[in-house]
Order: sequence, then structure tokens, then C-alpha cells
Amino acid sequence: MRAPENIRDLEALDIDIMGFIFYPGSPRYVSGNAIPAVGKKKAGVFVNETPEKLNDCARRYRLDYIQLHGSESPETCETLRRQGYSVIKAFPVADKADFKLTESYSCCVDYFLFDTKCASYGGSGKRFDWSILDGYKGDTPFLLGGGLTPDCADDIRLLNHPMFSGIDLNSGFEISPAVKDIVKLKDFISEIRRLPANGTI
Repeated sequence: MRAPENIRDLEALDIDIMGFIFYPGSPRYVSGNAIPAVGKKKAGVFVNETPEKLNDCARRYRLDYIQLHGSESPETCETLRRQGYSVIKAFPVADKADFKLTESYSCCVDYFLFDTKCASYGGSGKRFDWSILDGYKGDTPFLLGGGLTPDCADDIRLLNHPMFSGIDLNSGFEISPAVKDIVKLKDFISEIRRLPANGTI
């Protein structure tokens, strides 16, 4: 999110967390944009950022969640939690072996985010094979990302993993980078909320 009017429109929907990208390599980069005060929880997305800039952004924008998409260490995650932030650590996955990387983070983050493995940090807009999720045996709850679109509702209904706790909606619900399609999101969220509760959106 970046545009104030779009942010206010999204806040009116039945969502849990808004995301703001602080990675300069992303077309959704917040940069110096002011973020209006919102009543929803706010997550800041970072990639291998310095502790100084990360803390500055977290304080300035009053972030509730820190979402890390780089090679940040378990120690970095634990430090952020001690500072009072909830931490989401993203892991790109392509097969069950990739879940091995989560083990050293299990006691120092609040959520994992499983995304589609690709060459860049920006995401591919494509789904990975969700059948590999049965290979995740950890006890840290996870959010599901990677190419989610309005056509995914039925497949989300079929997910029955005990640690599945929410979904990350991004490019599949955009008009342009950082501008969300409010009507498309409203319709999708309404549909998902009618499904058996598997977690948060």
C-alpha cells in the first residue's frame, strides 16, 4: 500500500493487516510517502535492511509487524521481538526440502510466510505446488503467499494444515503496483469469510 486514498478504502474492508514495502527494489516501495493513520495493524516489509533503517521505519510508521524477506538471521528476528514487534519471516519454497530452513527460526518469529521461490525478492506472481505444505511439520503458524488471485478461493477452502493461519494478497488484487483493486478484494474477502475459518486474512 502507498496511496492514502487507496489505504483508506482498504481499511474499510474486513482485513487484519496492511502491508507497506520498504525495499527499494520493489515497484511498491513506500519511499518518503506519508502513511495516513489507520486502525488496522501495519506490517513493514524489508529485505536485508540495516538495523538502523529498519528501526527508524518501524518507529516512524508505527509498525506492528516486521516482515523479513532476505537472509536475516534468527538473532535479528529475536532482537526485533524483544523490541516489541511481531515478526514474519518469509521463505521461498519449491519443494519439501525448503521447509528445513525454517527450523532455526521456529522459536524467534510469530509467523512464517511461504512464498513461491523465484530469482528476485519481489515475488513472481505465481503459485507454488500447495501439496508440498504437508511436508511442513513445524509448530510455527504460517501465512500463504505467492500468486494468490480471485480464483484461489476453492483451493484455499481445501487447505487443512493445522498451522495454516492466513493468506497474503498482493499482485493478483492490484490495478497497478501498490494500488489495490478494492472491489475485487471486497468480493474475495466476502467469499473467503463465508468459508470454514482456517485463519486470518
